[in-house]
Amino acid sequence: MIVLGIETSCDETAAAVVVDGLDVRSNVISSQVDLHARFGGVVPEIASRAHLEVVNGVVADALAQAGVGFGDIDAVAATCGPGLAGALLVGVSAAKAIAVTLGIPYVGVHHLEAHLQAAWLQDPAVEMPMAVLLVSGGHTMLVAVRGASDYEVLGETVDDAAGEAYDKVARLLGLGYPGGPVIDRLAADGDPRAVRFPRPMIGDGLDFSFSGLKTAVLHQVRRAPDMAVADLAASFQAAVVDVVVAKLAAAAEAIDARTLVIGGGVAANAALRAAVADLAARSGRTALIPPRALCTDNAAMIAATGYRRLVEDGPTPLTAGATPTLALPGLGRPRG
Repeated sequence: MIVLGIETSCDETAAAVVVDGLDVRSNVISSQVDLHARFGGVVPEIASRAHLEVVNGVVADALAQAGVGFGDIDAVAATCGPGLAGALLVGVSAAKAIAVTLGIPYVGVHHLEAHLQAAWLQDPAVEMPMAVLLVSGGHTMLVAVRGASDYEVLGETVDDAAGEAYDKVARLLGLGYPGGPVIDRLAADGDPRAVRFPRPMIGDGLDFSFSGLKTAVLHQVRRAPDMAVADLAASFQAAVVDVVVAKLAAAAEAIDARTLVIGGGVAANAALRAAVADLAARSGRTALIPPRALCTDNAAMIAATGYRRLVEDGPTPLTAGATPTLALPGLGRPRG
């Protein structure tokens, strides 16, 4: 089954062709970073307009790179939430138009489930259960994955997401947007012990908090305005990595995970990738650390998840819309 996937949940327009949910034939991403950089973050209206301008070309490129035409597509999937309302509507509308024109099924895909499903793109024989750390600009959570559609949230952020904290700290340091890549780059030349920033909630359950860490960086900048930016970046990043890896380790122990997985844009961070690989080696587990192209928002994971959803649940009604705050069915979290 050849599935065309479309992703427009935030500031990247992406399209991909995946066969049988595993064989990635193309994965095209058009970034909007340059459009949003001068604003220091994503502007929803600009994002929506940019998606409109390029989505047709990105889809055409994905088909061309895969060596297929519209007539070869068996189904089309698109991110239907969560995300920016206007941005989501562009991808959903494009996918529905293709589905109606070709008379093929349309499948709406939950963005976070797609990040979870990306593990199967890397290793179809991945061992269960998995402890998955999803870290991005909008989400930071730990998820137990016991099967292809069996998820349980173990912990999540109570305030800022990790990627959001990176962007805010980058603004404090005058580093521009997006903050993650530039802090990661600078940190490589800095001293991570220059400032002992707090490790929020590191021994307190599996939830996260990064707002206080961001404030600690602000106070440090005010106290020592001439401190080397590379040292500040390295010290901040060390705090973030220490926290998320410690909680990933605790989650893995709690569910007796066989595999550790990271996903989301922050999973492209070099220090985090190295720390997770080290944790896996020390704990006797396998680490699935996806290539950077599968960490950031991409359509290969959307097409792969669309395939699974179509096989398990059938097509999504064309009357279904886009939901910016979409909840993931079956993704439960014990309370109390």
